[in-house]
Amino acid sequence: MAFDADGKLLGPFSEDDRIVDPRGVGDDASLLFVNSGSDRILALDRKGRVVRETGVIPGLNPGGGNFGLDGRYYVGLRAARTVMAFAPTLEGSGEAALPGAVVPFPRGFAFGQDGTLFLASGIGPGGEGDNTILAFGPEWTLNPSWKVQDPDLSPLDLAIAPNGNVVVSSEQPFGDPNAVTTLREYDRSNGRLVRILAPDRGLGFRKPRGLRFGADGKLYCVAQDEVVAFDFTTGKSLGPVVTLQGLNGQAIIFFG
Repeated sequence: MAFDADGKLLGPFSEDDRIVDPRGVGDDASLLFVNSGSDRILALDRKGRVVRETGVIPGLNPGGGNFGLDGRYYVGLRAARTVMAFAPTLEGSGEAALPGAVVPFPRGFAFGQDGTLFLASGIGPGGEGDNTILAFGPEWTLNPSWKVQDPDLSPLDLAIAPNGNVVVSSEQPFGDPNAVTTLREYDRSNGRLVRILAPDRGLGFRKPRGLRFGADGKLYCVAQDEVVAFDFTTGKSLGPVVTLQGLNGQAIIFFG
């Protein structure tokens, strides 16, 4: 779905039937990359036309996606429980960036300013998971000195803030209709919880999922029926910038 800068619904960005249960998006300034639940990755131009695709990769089961510092497009794999890298041309079958089953259930990842890969491990549909965040440094080695100790964390997506810190959307307990929903910031150097961002009282903010920082430095989170913005400098909730009944967004990006 596409919205203008004022949050007005523009309608479907693309209705290509290869887009099924879209879960993650990324962009390289000219193309929008979409991870489809039909076990493929698509690249769309600014008119929503598919111009590249991997074709069906059996068992891919992709989650979120982000471009790495090396220019490759990285995708979280739900069933394989790891992260795979693809050439931006989407040619070839991809290359595993981390070992298989590196986490019980990947729930978002992003690359730090120094190339560190931060991977959130949350709860899967079957209840499996461990609610933590891992950091992988050079040669994709686990950084044992980066440790999150936050019993209230249940991550759903992860982004890197302009200050380099790690930010996640959280729903604790996952799937509970009365879950506590927050955005949580962790120190980029050691994983210490820095602060908790929460919406104003009375705002729904149910099922927070995809995170993205805008060019204005604000933090945007797509949730059930809305997209909510935060002033990241002050931590203040700015309320919904998009409201659409029935929206069940999994990812958000600025493209245009």
